[in-house]
Amino acid sequence: MATILVTGCAGFIGSHLCERLLAEGYGVVGLDNFDPFYSRRAKAENLALLQFHPHFSFFELDLRHGPAALAALPPGPYSAVVHLAAKAGVGPSLREPAAYIDTNVLGTTHLLEWMHQQQVPNLLFASSSSVYGNTLALPFHEDEPLSAHCISPYAASKLAGEELTFTYHHLYGLNVLNARFFTVYGPRQRPDLAIHKFAGLLRAGQPLPVYGDGSSARDYTYIDDIVDGIRRSLTYLEAHPDTYEIVNLGNSHPIPLLELIAALGQSIGIEPRLDFLPAQAGDVAVTFADIRKAQRLLGYAPGTTLSYGLRQFVRWLDATAGATVHRAPSTWGNP
Repeated sequence: MATILVTGCAGFIGSHLCERLLAEGYGVVGLDNFDPFYSRRAKAENLALLQFHPHFSFFELDLRHGPAALAALPPGPYSAVVHLAAKAGVGPSLREPAAYIDTNVLGTTHLLEWMHQQQVPNLLFASSSSVYGNTLALPFHEDEPLSAHCISPYAASKLAGEELTFTYHHLYGLNVLNARFFTVYGPRQRPDLAIHKFAGLLRAGQPLPVYGDGSSARDYTYIDDIVDGIRRSLTYLEAHPDTYEIVNLGNSHPIPLLELIAALGQSIGIEPRLDFLPAQAGDVAVTFADIRKAQRLLGYAPGTTLSYGLRQFVRWLDATAGATVHRAPSTWGNP
């Protein structure tokens, strides 16, 4: 049985990915440091979905602590690492830039050095659409020069992570695919993200903050499509030694903020009230993924509509309101 290490396994994307890998017959070793960016309880509920599976092992550790922390992991062998662990969020990175560099750059460096020592062959690194900044070249293409575009410490930390993965590819032959994720949403989404935050405000009868004029647009990508892109990336890495690639994993269909709000209000059944505020520093005007490279290399084909994805998110929100998950999934096996 091939074993994959997933960092950030208790998070939104990580927990979904671990479920998929376990269902497909992989062994999964997961790690998470329960960063206080949002509640430990939410991550514990995500882990509760995984902890009963016989081929899942969890380790609470912090990559910033380097070799001493990573020594706690089983020796493997590992077929791949999916590195999702990071401090997330553009706005908070403006208030705590050093913390983002510490976690996202130093922590990634420690992980890469561990992979080199353990001779782990394949890495999927979770990068971000934030690295494109306010580039005028739409849609965002992987070959776009980016050195002048990063406009937040978070974006800079993710671009630095990409550069580090190239260094280890060049020096040690690490097989790497850097996946730039575009505004992932769906069940278990982080509570600070727009869709989750807006849903809570709608149900509380509160106005929704709109920074700027509401014309900013995001390439909202449903969680199942992102997980499928990660799985296809791992398959590609296994079949193509000596790889270093960067691919966009998005939906290639930007949605203006006001359109998103209207669609979410319809899904919940509440007419939104809006509170227009000045634009925030570090925010980009639009994200728009050119996914032709991912289609060509991976066969990536996101197919989830915004209306369907929002309905699934709202159903999850309804099902988990006031509840804590303490049960294993009813079945495990191939989907």
